[in-house]
Amino acid sequence: MNKPALSIDEQLALLKSRGLTVHDDAKAKEVLGDIGYYRLGFYLFPFERTYPELHHRTHEYKEGTKFGDAVKLYYFDFDLRNLLLKYISRIEVNFRTVLTYEGSIAYNPDALWFVNPAYVDYPFVNAFDRIVYTSSFKKNPTIKRHHKKYPEEPYAPAWKTIELMTLGENVKLYCALLDNNLKQTICKKFGVRYVDVFENYIELVRILRNTCAHGSVLFDFKPFKRIKRGPANLESPEEYMNLYGSIKVVHYLLKQVSENRANDMMMELQVILDKYNSYPEIAEILEKCAGLPKDIAVINKTVSEASPKFFHRLVKLLAEKFGCYNKNS
Repeated sequence: MNKPALSIDEQLALLKSRGLTVHDDAKAKEVLGDIGYYRLGFYLFPFERTYPELHHRTHEYKEGTKFGDAVKLYYFDFDLRNLLLKYISRIEVNFRTVLTYEGSIAYNPDALWFVNPAYVDYPFVNAFDRIVYTSSFKKNPTIKRHHKKYPEEPYAPAWKTIELMTLGENVKLYCALLDNNLKQTICKKFGVRYVDVFENYIELVRILRNTCAHGSVLFDFKPFKRIKRGPANLESPEEYMNLYGSIKVVHYLLKQVSENRANDMMMELQVILDKYNSYPEIAEILEKCAGLPKDIAVINKTVSEASPKFFHRLVKLLAEKFGCYNKNS
């Protein structure tokens, strides 16, 4: 049975009737008009008495739950989403570069090796025009110019075509490669020994990237498939199916691209965690749902192993974040 639409005033009244404390009605209405009642519901869910029950929910909130609690959790996701997108893009670009280079060198002089069934699984090749090289794809200025100059060529060369493919399409191309030795050459560039582990890692990065890009919920992110045991140094059983384990995979792959950027990612993540862990009700959710520890900046390092330079950069970042950094100091 379809439920009737509710006005913002009715939405707020319903939330109050379920035990939610609202200190500022005007601000709450502004938030509902901005974020939306349905989306905010994902961030209110952990505060329900029956959480994590989905099928027999009472929709009643735990005593003392405030409207602002859900808003804080929403902005944690917002901050984390922006951070992950920034650093996943480094992995995405590097993966595309390595895939293009290694494939083009291995199958030189065939510039169209990515659609050659001698090198790539036939289902991928067969679906290429329908899934990748569509009419919209061919409207890209780079592709359009290429075909204007070389009208007899069915596709632009690998270094143009693969550059414009999505991360998901590049992951599928990698998985469709027939030469396992080539796949292993590529995965070793990312410090991963086994092809199946790298496929699992890069697919996880794709899913996490799309989750961020589409504005989906992050704090209770669960990989579609269990993370495989590998060099990302996942420890507890929970990490193989939660956000913290997924972040460890991103950190490990990023470290193979740039150790400095991997360190920066962890330091910026620590700033976010310090901010939201200062709220006990949020800290509890981040630990329970995401598996995030309070101190994350030195993954794979003990405090004693971290260099003074590392901590100086962390202190500087924290100070800049909170507006008390003196550039002359």
